[in-house]
Amino acid sequence: MTRGPVTIRDARPSDAVALQAIWQDFTADDVRGHDADLSCDETERAVMRLETDPSERLLVAVIDGEPVGVAHLRRAPVSPIHDEDAVHVGYLHVLSGFRRRGVGKQLLEAAADWADEKDSKHIVASVAAAARDANRFLARLGLGQVAIVRASTVAGLRCKLSGTAAPKVVRTNVIAARRLMRRTRVTS
Repeated sequence: MTRGPVTIRDARPSDAVALQAIWQDFTADDVRGHDADLSCDETERAVMRLETDPSERLLVAVIDGEPVGVAHLRRAPVSPIHDEDAVHVGYLHVLSGFRRRGVGKQLLEAAADWADEKDSKHIVASVAAAARDANRFLARLGLGQVAIVRASTVAGLRCKLSGTAAPKVVRTNVIAARRLMRRTRVTS
């Protein structure tokens, strides 16, 4: 199946359903999951908010009229003590079926073009530590690791700071359970 050329453009409120599908694909491998699913109206409002903010952009990669990738760009200082700005790229994601076709590269090229337009000399990209392919992709493009970003809910952090124990989540170690079942069968 041949696919048309990739077009990079700013997201539109009419992209809300496609953006939600991309977000679901983006978070599918996240072991923590996400509590809140956004409605189409909330996604449309978020896109409209980003359209009016001169320091942010939400780019979509489109093939044959279908959004297949996304990147959130934010212009901000490199650090709190530096005067120089950087373009921070977050939520860079290409749908699984459209990878290895230059879509991510074109999204980052658009980010670099915007950085040049805004006289920003640096690009900072954030991806999940567990996103092995995305990390390799960025490394191949010359982006080095400069930080580890960790996240928590405010309630979870407050719980840890106060020293009170949060309720433990019981997770089954499937592999250990299978090994135990195999051992039990072999010895019987």
